[in-house]
Amino acid sequence: MVDVKTKPFSDEKRWIVIYPTYLDSKKTTLQGRKIPKNLAVENPKSAEIFDVLAATGLNPVLDRGKLHPREQDREPENRGRVRVQLKNDDGTPKNKDYPTRKWSAFSVIPFA
Repeated sequence: MVDVKTKPFSDEKRWIVIYPTYLDSKKTTLQGRKIPKNLAVENPKSAEIFDVLAATGLNPVLDRGKLHPREQDREPENRGRVRVQLKNDDGTPKNKDYPTRKWSAFSVIPFA
C-alpha cells in the first residue's frame, strides 16, 4: 500500500474534504460542525460550496454520492462533499489567500 503522504499534492487523495455538515449552523460539534456556530450557515449544499470554491480558483471536485458518516438519513439531493486542492506539488499554497484547511472552509461561509 502506498502512503498518501508520498503522493504529490496534485493527487486527489491529498486534497482536503469539506462536507456541508462542517458549515451547518443546525448541527452540533458532535454531529460534525467544525466551525463556530456564529459563523455557520443554515443547510449549506455541496453544490453551493463547490461553486464558491471554484470562484476562488482552488480547483474543487464535487462528489455527489458521498455522505458524512454521522449523517446517514440525509435526503439524496442534499448529499455530497467537495474535495479541494490547497497546495501545488512544490508545497506552496494553490491560492495564497487560502493557505490552510480552515481558511478554505471560512471562505465559503459568506456565500453558502
